[in-house]
Amino acid sequence: MQEQDIEILLKEINYPGFSRDIVSFGIVRKILFENDLATIGLEFSTNDESISTKVAELINEKLGNAGIKSIDVQITHHEPQSSKKETKDTEQLLPEVKYIIAVASGKGGVGKSTVAANLAISLSKEGLKVGLLDADIYGPSIQMLLGLSDEPETLEGQKKLKPMEAFGIKAMSMGVLVDSNTALVWRGPMVSSAVEQLMRDVEWGELDILVIDMPPGTGDIQLTVAQKIKVDGAIIVTTPQDLALIDARKGTIMFQKVEIPVLGIIENMSYFICPHCNERSEIFSSGGARGEALKMRVPFLGEIPLIPEIREASDSGHPVSVGDGKIAELFTSIAQSVWNGIEIHRDVD
Repeated sequence: MQEQDIEILLKEINYPGFSRDIVSFGIVRKILFENDLATIGLEFSTNDESISTKVAELINEKLGNAGIKSIDVQITHHEPQSSKKETKDTEQLLPEVKYIIAVASGKGGVGKSTVAANLAISLSKEGLKVGLLDADIYGPSIQMLLGLSDEPETLEGQKKLKPMEAFGIKAMSMGVLVDSNTALVWRGPMVSSAVEQLMRDVEWGELDILVIDMPPGTGDIQLTVAQKIKVDGAIIVTTPQDLALIDARKGTIMFQKVEIPVLGIIENMSYFICPHCNERSEIFSSGGARGEALKMRVPFLGEIPLIPEIREASDSGHPVSVGDGKIAELFTSIAQSVWNGIEIHRDVD
């Protein structure tokens, strides 16, 4: 018996009341098997001990039937984020937004903004009211991805900006507020203030979900967003190579430290399909993000290929998820998984 075998067994156990297993649910934080002792670490974002007790019973039964005689289930309860955070700032900044998710990456150049834009559009196609906020102040790109060229309007009689609209979503980016050739040489406090203004001084209105395209890394803006508003979940975008995965791991740990649920990891530029021979090539390796998600005990949301179609659609300001086809279907599947993850954490809290 190895740890991978134990994980396979745990995937056969559903979280009480749901059809999703406890591993993909994200509560399994540790699996060790040493000296015939299986140690399973669980973390629950609920104080309801009846749930954790039931899960522990299911684990003992499942592993016991597999021949493991010594089992130690270690349980940790965390007070739900919604009851710990003050709601004052959230109500002031985004009073009519139901859910907020952050799309982040540990490093730049992994296609995070492209994923954020296509995810927002795919969520909108599911019938949700969606907003997309570009919080990458130094390197905004949402305006290009959505083909936004006009300046935003000011609402009559108010000091708030009207968000731009494209492909069924509302959007705002520093890229439509400053000249594209202007380099913003700002220190951290100014950048954090700008992000707060994009939340407070834009009339987002009633939204089911606001997708925030975060800058790469784990700096001031990430902390500002975590402290000022209640973020319902984070998505980590990475490429398969080890250098990107190291930073993706740091991003995942950061969100876990500030008690923001990680809804999953997406592997972008996962593989290349030759348009001539249809042969698959794993240019940057492949499967690294899936393995990292397994190690970090967070869901794996999918693999996005490296193909000209996505690049051409992004450069033209007409994201690939707007149309039909296999890639649009892939983003739809990811959007559905993200929304299901939000609902799961909502019900648990």
